[in-house]
Amino acid sequence: MRLTTKGRFAVTAMIDLALRQEQGPVTLAGISQRQHISLSYLEQLFGKLRRHEIVESVRGPGGGYNLARRAEDVTVADIIIAVDEPLDATQCGGKGTCEGTKQHDGHCMTHELWSTLNQKMVEYLDSVSLKDLVDQQRSREGVPTVLRDRRGDAPAVEPVRVAPKGPNSVFNMAGS
Repeated sequence: MRLTTKGRFAVTAMIDLALRQEQGPVTLAGISQRQHISLSYLEQLFGKLRRHEIVESVRGPGGGYNLARRAEDVTVADIIIAVDEPLDATQCGGKGTCEGTKQHDGHCMTHELWSTLNQKMVEYLDSVSLKDLVDQQRSREGVPTVLRDRRGDAPAVEPVRVAPKGPNSVFNMAGS
């Protein structure tokens, strides 16, 4: 089981949006350029995110997208579910119609294992907020969460001494 490109791109684009929305609406063209995701693909993803009220669009000059909710109120599970990403490790899609089964209940021998994994995945992704990912990204990039003037914190620089100009000893010997 793996997360497809759709889910990965949606989460990546949402982190980019959340990092930059403080300066105003974020354009999909900007996200596309920074994250190397096709603009038309982003338009599809953001249409779904908008319908699930995770983002809101701003029309006109200076338009783009903003979060429709606070970053701490949006989970990774919300994003993935909004873009129709299946979170399912079972072969049967959770329906209990596993292929090649000889069990009387229609489940394969490992159905319960994969169903439990599905439940744990959803629980974990529901516990990680967009704000958590933004904070993690800012700390990775070394961007302080709270900006402050650090000019007074810099250590004093020692002046560099310049040697007096004049012939050095090798040239003095040649002249003797």
